[in-house]
Amino acid sequence: MDESMPGWKRNVAVFLTGQTVSLLGSMLVQYAVMWHLTIQTQSGTVMMWSIVFGMLPQAFVSVFGGVWADRHHRKLLIIGADAAIATATLALALLMLSGVDDLWVIFAALAVRSTFAGIQTPAVSAMIPQIVPQSQLIRINGINQSIQSGMMLLAPVVAAAIYANLDIVAVFFVDVVTAVIGIGMLLLVSVPRIVRKDTGADGAPVSYLGDLVAGVRYIGRHGPVRWLMVLFGVTMVLVGAPSYLTPLMVTRTFGDEVWKLTANEIFWAVGMLAGGVVMAVVGTRVTNRVALLVGAILAAGVLTTGLGLATNMWVFFALGLLVGTAFSCMNAPAVTILQETVEPEMQGRVFGFVGIVMTVAMPASMVVFGPLADRYSVESLLVVAGALLVAFVVTVLALPGARRSLAQVAAPASAPASSADAEAPAARA
Repeated sequence: MDESMPGWKRNVAVFLTGQTVSLLGSMLVQYAVMWHLTIQTQSGTVMMWSIVFGMLPQAFVSVFGGVWADRHHRKLLIIGADAAIATATLALALLMLSGVDDLWVIFAALAVRSTFAGIQTPAVSAMIPQIVPQSQLIRINGINQSIQSGMMLLAPVVAAAIYANLDIVAVFFVDVVTAVIGIGMLLLVSVPRIVRKDTGADGAPVSYLGDLVAGVRYIGRHGPVRWLMVLFGVTMVLVGAPSYLTPLMVTRTFGDEVWKLTANEIFWAVGMLAGGVVMAVVGTRVTNRVALLVGAILAAGVLTTGLGLATNMWVFFALGLLVGTAFSCMNAPAVTILQETVEPEMQGRVFGFVGIVMTVAMPASMVVFGPLADRYSVESLLVVAGALLVAFVVTVLALPGARRSLAQVAAPASAPASSADAEAPAARA
């Protein structure tokens, strides 16, 4: 794909606008449900179950969602998933209006929303390269990252205003409206359907299980993709620790005033927003995306260690902002490399596994770091997490196989390649 792709700017603008509106509604529900359960129950167990029902179905379904994204029309999958999520939210709103507000009803709605998010997310990631020229992928991914970070700043404010002045049911209705708008705008986007040519040994179409196995084998055998997934997963685990533990450190070290906790969240969100903007502005001029990605991960490790050593609150906040920036500067090139490197008919499955990593890795980090935070200081855990991340990256770079694999995808796919490079088996390592 090149920049002569007709109407790509219009398609991308309409698609991102619709997804932004839909994302706002989803995040309003996320915050409103969290606050509602906290206020109504004041139970840590209830909050735990809300996370279980709200996240685990997506992690499980992402595997199959990736297969479906490679077998069916991705645009229709996104529309169908969005419609199902909106329907579940509408049903919850009507039940609560009729007086049915049992916890199981809310948990069931969260599970349905999470299930269809597992279908929608890999389809969205795999569809973007179908409507965006390769040379512009990193810029569009940067813009998308900025939008998501901006929603982290806007959504809590809007959710609080609606929830405080009306009620949680009003938030649900807003989500339904934003979903309808998002679906309507996606219908205006022209998306080609991927035509697959692969068949089984007997000439018959590959089964769902065969597709799933093929996806696992692809990641295992495709050196660049395998190492990117490893780097991404470990970084998410070790970056997940500071993102969850920083409010605890603020409370223990700098005070439990609400404004301090709010400021901490704002600095992190602004950092991620800034990183996305940087990628949107200068991303297309980056000639070595692996160097950018690795540098961002190393910076996140060093800055996380700095978080644990900070004794001044504003220095701590500034370091959190920089960690958020580094994360965005890692995420945009990582996603872009996968979109450029992985064959179109395989992207759904690869991004399905990426979805599992993103959904599971950060909560998994809390299984380890959460209990440790009750025995040791958060400062020491942040120092250890940052040091482990730096040590891990240095170890990976010391492996010749990893260096060779990552070098194959360092340059943008649209960059000219030598004849030797063109003939090399770049997909294997």
